[in-house]
Amino acid sequence: MCPVQLRTLVFVAWVLGYVAFLLSIRRMWTGKHIRSPLVRSLYMSMVEGEAGAADPQEWYRVCPDLLGEPVRPLFVQSHLDSDTKAFLKRSQEKSSWLFTQLYHSLISSVLSPLVSRTSINGFLGRGSMFVFSANQFQQLLRIGTDWKAERLLDLGAGDGGVTEVMGVHFREVYATEVSPPMKWHLQRRNYTLLGIDEWQHTGFQYDVISCLNLLDRCDDPLLLLRDIRSSLIPKTGRLVLAAVLPFQPYIEVGGKWERPKEHLKIAGKTWEEQVTNLCSEVFQRVGFELEAVTRLPYLCEGDMYNDYYVLDDAVFVLKASEEDSPQGK
Repeated sequence: MCPVQLRTLVFVAWVLGYVAFLLSIRRMWTGKHIRSPLVRSLYMSMVEGEAGAADPQEWYRVCPDLLGEPVRPLFVQSHLDSDTKAFLKRSQEKSSWLFTQLYHSLISSVLSPLVSRTSINGFLGRGSMFVFSANQFQQLLRIGTDWKAERLLDLGAGDGGVTEVMGVHFREVYATEVSPPMKWHLQRRNYTLLGIDEWQHTGFQYDVISCLNLLDRCDDPLLLLRDIRSSLIPKTGRLVLAAVLPFQPYIEVGGKWERPKEHLKIAGKTWEEQVTNLCSEVFQRVGFELEAVTRLPYLCEGDMYNDYYVLDDAVFVLKASEEDSPQGK
């Protein structure tokens, strides 16, 4: 047998062995093999959420009586709608593409020690997120389908899928992102990219700033909120903020998970208690007041193990309070 044939045979045997290994652990793999307690907790939350997908209405269930008195009248009840169903259907279809999923798993295994998970997903064109539908966004902001404003800024925009839902209402759409592959996706959508230290100093302000599932993934969340407040158009500017609950802050550094420099500790065990605590202890502290809040599933396209992943989101609409300046830390 010639050397070329031997190398080919070895490579094919290795690929087949890798495929057999992945298939054998598909139903056995659990969070107990994850060493990091933080990532294990996040993973188990995702798996438990996915396992409960038989009744998606649970994703939206809230007991308003458990919300604090200032929050209760501002709660907006959301429901499973056609856009959300369409995203779930697409995710299920992609998860069934066996050879594509095997390829993604192989590349992810090779790159994960060196590259962030976000960048790997951007490179592979997978892992798109879904936070809210067009109707849910309009309901939260209390706007109609034809409503238009000047500027939107989406912080940590990912591949721009959620940005697109909001962007139809704005003449100019700006975005920030640290992952190079995700930046490519945003540029392909013709969004104006700003640096993470640039958007606060452009010389203009924004009608709406979105900060979706970013508060638990940045080093200094209170500074971020203060910068957002000063970058909004006075009186009419709004912040759309989503936070995964229970709140588990971490940052991703080269494929590793670390605690942020400033660790916000949100009190409460239930979704309702943590929402109330965020409003009273975090948002008020930096000069925001609540205008609306709802519970939505934070959905992510799946892989060969699950059709999709889901976490509990609280989505807030916030406006700057009448105070001249936010309180200190």
